[in-house]
Amino acid sequence: MTKHAYPLLHTINHPEDLRKVPRTQLKALADELRAYLLHSVARTGGHLSSNLGTVELTVALHYVFSTPQDRLVWDVGHQTYPHKILTGRRDRMETLRQFGGLSGFPQRAESEFDTFGTAHSSTSISAALGMALAAKIKGEDRHAVAIIGDGALTAGMAFEALNNAGVAEANLLVILNDNDMSISPPVGALNRYLAQLMSGQFYSAAKNVGKTVLKGAPPLFELAKRFEEHAKGMVVPATLFEKFGFNYVGPIDGHDLDSLIPTLENVRKLKGPQFLHVVTKKGQGYKLAEADPVAYHGPGKFDPAVGLQKPAVAGKTTFTQVFGQWLCDMAAADPRMVGITPAMREGSGLVEFEKRFPARYFDVGIAEQHAVTFAGGLAAEGLKPVVAIYSTFLQRAYDQLIHDVAIQNLPVVFALDRAGLVGADGATHAGAYDIPFLRCIPNMSIACPADEAECRQLLSTAFAQEHPVAVRYPRGSGAGVAVPASLDGLPFGKGEVRVQGNGIAILAFGTLLSPALEAAKAFGATVVNMRWVKPLDVDLLLQVARGHQALVTVEEGAVMGGAGSAVTEALHAAGVQVPVLQLGLRDEFIEHGDPAKLLALQGLDAAGIEASIAHRFAALLPPVARAA
Repeated sequence: MTKHAYPLLHTINHPEDLRKVPRTQLKALADELRAYLLHSVARTGGHLSSNLGTVELTVALHYVFSTPQDRLVWDVGHQTYPHKILTGRRDRMETLRQFGGLSGFPQRAESEFDTFGTAHSSTSISAALGMALAAKIKGEDRHAVAIIGDGALTAGMAFEALNNAGVAEANLLVILNDNDMSISPPVGALNRYLAQLMSGQFYSAAKNVGKTVLKGAPPLFELAKRFEEHAKGMVVPATLFEKFGFNYVGPIDGHDLDSLIPTLENVRKLKGPQFLHVVTKKGQGYKLAEADPVAYHGPGKFDPAVGLQKPAVAGKTTFTQVFGQWLCDMAAADPRMVGITPAMREGSGLVEFEKRFPARYFDVGIAEQHAVTFAGGLAAEGLKPVVAIYSTFLQRAYDQLIHDVAIQNLPVVFALDRAGLVGADGATHAGAYDIPFLRCIPNMSIACPADEAECRQLLSTAFAQEHPVAVRYPRGSGAGVAVPASLDGLPFGKGEVRVQGNGIAILAFGTLLSPALEAAKAFGATVVNMRWVKPLDVDLLLQVARGHQALVTVEEGAVMGGAGSAVTEALHAAGVQVPVLQLGLRDEFIEHGDPAKLLALQGLDAAGIEASIAHRFAALLPPVARAA
């Protein structure tokens, strides 16, 4: 970063520095921050549209509130790059989302300004309420602010928190960052004036006194109440949040510092739960992102002067694309199919399905619990729902998965995208736990395709069942295997011997079959493509176990309670004793970084698998392999 390119931003190493900047220069500072943010993300990749939309809001929050003494809790947290830049991490932005570098989300271990770790949505109000009440209990004079987007406000957890906060008598400020203009846009100077007036202490005090005095004269009280609601109706879309017990202010222009700062200063002085509605625009200040905020939501590296470009040569087909094509093909073949996504249409590959089958496409918003129970209701009426959901997000609907689908043995297919490590998004988005938490549920089955072709085939197999089935597949592309056009499935609950060897057998679950095949060459080992974690192909397992001296299980998921554990349980139940080495993700949260590097660090690349086998079973190996 050069001092000449960003003269104001260059002086900000702490929010205390920001608070010394004359208010007249804040607009220029925000412009520099937006320019720096754009060029920084263009070099590293990362979330862009959402961060461009929160520049002025971030400046205003750190300018008005005494952070980190005052707590800021950012919902999801993918819009916190401006926050990171203003809180001493500006010069580390070049390491964003890289191994050992800055996280793309708030992390308590990274900075005292990251007061609460977030990455999944709709948690901010609950966390900030906890902080506000903790301050009250401890007798500390500080503020707690939750910044939540209109999309995140669709989740039930946000409304549970609002319901609690309204009666908790906490000094909590909830800021709705409405960046989709889905509620109401700002309406100019009159709106700014009324928002500042409504956030002022005089208005708040007068309203409370008026209610107290007029309570004794019901007709006058009702008249005053109606007048207040009529006045607010000019700028407020509804009284919903006041029904929760909040004092509602807004909507105001979230890119207008002359509106934001006075309003925040006024709200800061008020007691009790406050709700500020701010309207922003995703991609603000970068025309290409404004025009297509979805494309610029999480781009890779690009030239800001040119924008995103389609690659000259198409890359390998991704698992998500395989799923999207299968969904369309199966929907054309079976009118019972419906597709459900909790606000991940693009990420889960449902764009084409929505276009072709709009009546059978349901985006339920950021509401994973509802998505699963909704699917159960559809299945109970004879339809065949497919829930397209990231592995990490299915965790949020575990109760519904058990009670509303599995106990009733309803035929819902769960297409689990992003199973395994996800790279730059880190521990919060890794699909590390689905095998352990799914395989313990009665009636559930779990399929682990090894490649793109098997992904399509096992989805068809899952769809043909009359009970819940999850098909887990990773982010990105696989080995480049050609995908069949047919909708034929593979045998339910059956694996295959891919390479016949001797001595040691490697049992691979999912896409780690490829490095397992490579590692096996060093030992002349057998390699089995297990395909199913549940039901486990016990006949094949026992056949292999009785013909080999040792077994190795390989999976891209938590090793504790995972597929390897299923193997050892089955062997124990059958009374078969054979050494088993279980390889998978260790009992630790795995940070962000390049996926290949992270797999190697977990010992799950070909070299790592080979090294683990050589170390554990050295005595069983032939002399040549032992020497290697």
